[in-house]
Amino acid sequence: MSRLKRIAAWIEDRLGLGKSMQPMMDHQIPRRTASFFYVFGSAAMTALAVQLVTGVMLALVYVPAADMAYDSLLHLTFVQPLGWFLRGVHGWGSNVMVACVFLHMIQVVIFAAYKYPRELTWVVGVLLLLCTVGMAFTGQVLRWDSDAYWGLGIGASIMGRIPFIGPEVVHVLLGGPIIGGEALTRFFALHVFVIPASLIGLLVVHLMLVLKNGVNEWPIAGRRVDKKTYRENYEKQVEGKRGVPFWPVAAKKDMIFSACVIFVILLCAAIIGPIGPSGPPDPGIIDTEPRPDFLFLSLFAVMALLPPHLETAFILIVPVLAIGLLIAVPFLSGDGEKHWSRRPVALIVLGLVVINFVVFSQLGVTSPWSPEMKAWSGTPTPVEYVEGRTPLELQGALVLQNMQCRNCHSLDGEGGRRGPALDAVAARMTENQLIRQVLQGHGNMPAYGGHLSPPEVTALVSFLRTLNGGGIRPRARPSIMPAKPGGPSAAPDVGR
Repeated sequence: MSRLKRIAAWIEDRLGLGKSMQPMMDHQIPRRTASFFYVFGSAAMTALAVQLVTGVMLALVYVPAADMAYDSLLHLTFVQPLGWFLRGVHGWGSNVMVACVFLHMIQVVIFAAYKYPRELTWVVGVLLLLCTVGMAFTGQVLRWDSDAYWGLGIGASIMGRIPFIGPEVVHVLLGGPIIGGEALTRFFALHVFVIPASLIGLLVVHLMLVLKNGVNEWPIAGRRVDKKTYRENYEKQVEGKRGVPFWPVAAKKDMIFSACVIFVILLCAAIIGPIGPSGPPDPGIIDTEPRPDFLFLSLFAVMALLPPHLETAFILIVPVLAIGLLIAVPFLSGDGEKHWSRRPVALIVLGLVVINFVVFSQLGVTSPWSPEMKAWSGTPTPVEYVEGRTPLELQGALVLQNMQCRNCHSLDGEGGRRGPALDAVAARMTENQLIRQVLQGHGNMPAYGGHLSPPEVTALVSFLRTLNGGGIRPRARPSIMPAKPGGPSAAPDVGR
């Protein structure tokens, strides 16, 4: 032990780590803030440390390639010794980290810790929250299973609705027009390099602001925040016996709660196991009902239950408005009372947000996914669409039926509305365009190039080439009637 102490003293003499951390350990805080109500921030940091360590270990085995990512996860889960446990720790550590960040934000709102002089601390905290959500979403994509594939497709569809720059944003996000290897590589870079670096950088700034402005005092009814006198009054609260050093008084409670957080993560990993993968990312597997992780279940439910005509407006307005309001909170209410009994409006708004999040998350477990993948699976192709067709074209009709394309596209008014009606698809697209659309996908449509054989693609396109809106006489329905014989369909081409 004496030899280890000499080695530690030698390192400290040259690096001075202890001296540089001493001000952080010794800084005074108000006595009442050394409680378990203030431990959620340090718990989130502990969960982040768990994520960084387990993430590095997983990256030694995980292969960020479209044709190998899923198999590498299976290898980690079933072959690599304790790989299932490592994946479980990383997955549940992500959920616990998100929960700790949300609890920390709730505590900050209840205690009004965003008021002067901690406005910038709050803004950086909001950015940390967004980075945490980004880590959770990109981590879900890296599972590269059925849920990840369709979830990324929904995410790309959302980004594609941004006015003017939507298609370019989707192209940058996916690295091309389809969900493939380029998209996985980019999300791997975001999850492993970009977002963690941003998190660590913002966390350093956040801690510096906490040291500079102090830990928020315990709110007392009647004690108002006055920007002219606040700093002087705060100094009085941390002087002498009214203040305590962060170490060891407050740090002990942080360490106890952080130990509990680690225990919960390990327990969930050991008992429940890893999260996913739910199945290979095959767009040809239509019998699927993908669900996001719990953090995104509320948004999933809202999107599933909203009327279609409100969906785009909700996507483009509500998230931007919510983030803007979060950032504006300390600037709209930077002084005045801090005690929760004197701020009923803030508490009511917070309660409504929490209740809505819980209720919609519960609804997200059972909400129907759009498109409903079993809706038209058994609906036969109308006779008039196959009469007089060649054997190759009839084979294409079978491919259309077997791949359940009508869950997204309609024929003769029967079918899904996610994609355009197919009655006059040959009048809108050339043969080469049809082949490219089937192989590479575009917009809402996934790529089927890796899931259909060349003969199946040839047969399918041959059948689609017969649907020109002129020779076929579908029933008179405004949503699919062509503008004129042989002309373009009046249906909106939402899938292109």
